[in-house]
Amino acid sequence: MDKSKRIFLKSKRSFRRRLPPIQSGDRIDYRNMSLISRFISEQGKILSRRVNRLTLKQQRLITIAIKQARILSPLPFLNNEKQFERSESTARTTGLITRKK
Repeated sequence: MDKSKRIFLKSKRSFRRRLPPIQSGDRIDYRNMSLISRFISEQGKILSRRVNRLTLKQQRLITIAIKQARILSPLPFLNNEKQFERSESTARTTGLITRKK
């Protein structure tokens, strides 16, 4: 068969459609911590719209709710689960060498 006359067939892939993360009955509000916590990373950052699979309007409302929750303090600005402590082995020395005469 000639390339110009070749029929291109779409491969029929079966895929499972993902459910939207926010249902129509969910209320986007700064007090709804179970909903808000799904859209925050482990470091406390707001996840992007592409990662969340939200519409533009939903992402804006989630962002506003997260910022309100941070200001009114039900939600911390930083996630302090991992406390970074300096151990004695990583402490820096001054590097001064004392000489004996």
